[in-house]
Amino acid sequence: MIVRAAEAPTVPAEPGVTRQVLGHDPELMMVRVTFQKDAVGYIHTHPHRQVTYVERGRFEFNLDGAKTVLSPGDSWFVPPDVPHGAVALEEGALIDVFTPARTDFIRA
Repeated sequence: MIVRAAEAPTVPAEPGVTRQVLGHDPELMMVRVTFQKDAVGYIHTHPHRQVTYVERGRFEFNLDGAKTVLSPGDSWFVPPDVPHGAVALEEGALIDVFTPARTDFIRA
């Protein structure tokens, strides 16, 4: 399956944050998440494994209370059910990969 970014719907996720599903099947999903400066991806948990790649911008990531700043080219791994979130220190975008796929993103 080919997914063209220009044709994939972009939906609001949180204030100043949009989400674009770039491909998925039941076992795997890739999503671009775009942030305005100072936008917050609030602390949350989910049963999925997640790897996030910083496409552009700088972000303060919070993983189970431990905070670190990541820049373009950096990535992080989130185990299932671990609280995590991010704050955009500048405008930017993340590429999130989930296994299994986030069916809640498909319904949205």
